[in-house]
Amino acid sequence: MVSALLAGAALYYLQIYGFYEEVDAPADGMMLLPLASSQGEVIPMEGFEAIDADSSPIRYRACFTTPYSLALLTETFQMVEGAQPRNAPSWFECFDAKKIGDELEAGTALTFMSQKNVHFGVDRIVAITSDGRGYAWHELNDCGAKAYDGTIVGEECPPLPQRTAPIE
Repeated sequence: MVSALLAGAALYYLQIYGFYEEVDAPADGMMLLPLASSQGEVIPMEGFEAIDADSSPIRYRACFTTPYSLALLTETFQMVEGAQPRNAPSWFECFDAKKIGDELEAGTALTFMSQKNVHFGVDRIVAITSDGRGYAWHELNDCGAKAYDGTIVGEECPPLPQRTAPIE
């Protein structure tokens, strides 16, 4: 019984706290993809907080503020339809996926493409609210969804990363 309790506590700690690390703010600001280019442009930001973990490419979460209005952003950058934030650990208080999702549903926040294939099959999505609060997370794109469920990836996807041979 004690072994099971210790194993359960260790598993809980590793999932919620153990793998996460704080991420430094990008030097210039948050990157978004413009409407007419595949080359990202940086938008100004303040108050950047972010976490990530090497254990999964979709554990990235970030919070910040920007002075750019939604009107300017929608006229300049690629929007993403249907993106929904993923839950963050409860201790990362600035990122509340339910509240962000509610703002997206109400239309007081919009989602934009930040970077495609930040990791193979994973895009960085940024949501910005009408009062300038910004949130970023990683989401599987079509290539990632296909690769992880075993479907044939296809020519429109970048090449799969090379796997290293197992150590014998």
